Amino acid sequence: MDMLLNQYYLQIAVFVMVNAILGVSIYLTLSTGQLSLGNAGFMSIGAYTCAILTVKAGFPVYLAIPIGGIAASLMSIIIGFPALRLTGIYLAIATLGFGEVVRVIVLNLKITNGALGISGIPTLGTKISKMLSSFGLPQKFGGLSVQQTSTLLVLLILVLILVFLVFFCVRLNRSRVGRAFAAIKADESAAEAMGINTTYYKLLAFALGALIAGIAGGLSAHLTFFIGPKDFAYHRTVEILLYAVLGGSDLVFGPIVGALILTLLPELLRSASNYRLMIYGALLVTMMAFRPQGLISEETVRFWKSKLGRGSK
Repeated sequence: MDMLLNQYYLQIAVFVMVNAILGVSIYLTLSTGQLSLGNAGFMSIGAYTCAILTVKAGFPVYLAIPIGGIAASLMSIIIGFPALRLTGIYLAIATLGFGEVVRVIVLNLKITNGALGISGIPTLGTKISKMLSSFGLPQKFGGLSVQQTSTLLVLLILVLILVFLVFFCVRLNRSRVGRAFAAIKADESAAEAMGINTTYYKLLAFALGALIAGIAGGLSAHLTFFIGPKDFAYHRTVEILLYAVLGGSDLVFGPIVGALILTLLPELLRSASNYRLMIYGALLVTMMAFRPQGLISEETVRFWKSKLGRGSK
């Protein structure tokens, strides 16, 4: 138990949760079958919006994070109208270009401090410690240090956010909107012939994905003291997409599992850091060859349900 409550492991668990939230964002973006590579750009919009509001405008963290998500969502609607007329690789290239445009703009703006980034961002752990002391509550529980207690509470908040997002996605999939998403993903032309407003639903999925990516960016900014343009470069876009490639994009749990594996894998491969990218590449080639649908898919769920059903009989 003491090992699990070690600050190092708690910190890794916190970043697993943030990446899992990003996994939900790419799941929603892919729910209409549109391959978007702009989530890192939306994440950077959310992160910088939150950092500027808290550091330079004095906004409270709990207010700045939703505003960052809304800012990312509004930007997605602006670029979504022209971009979502494209399909396949053309949409991927357009959204990837958007992410790079955002990074270059951030790099040249005075309010974002350019390449120097924004430092001195108040962390969620510090805010929670101050809140506990202001209410006269103990900052230590069960022999834990102040830092461990605050990190544990941050982890609990992130788990609750992730549970809410999973519940939201499950409910969405069972609704009329979710069925429209599934129809567009299966065959956009047939869905349009059936009277589904494909532009509206694709834009809605795009905006929801951007909203969650922006919130994840705000959370990420307030879990560290510093953010810079390099944090949201091309490699971040690839990482977010890999969550869905590895875990699968059919079910919301797929990208979450992918985020879990790809966040823990670098920690497990610290001794082989020089070969990390080669291992990533080999893993992806293996997945594309033997499990192109990802680790978790609808077929997998049906298979295990049938197995469990036979076992219970």
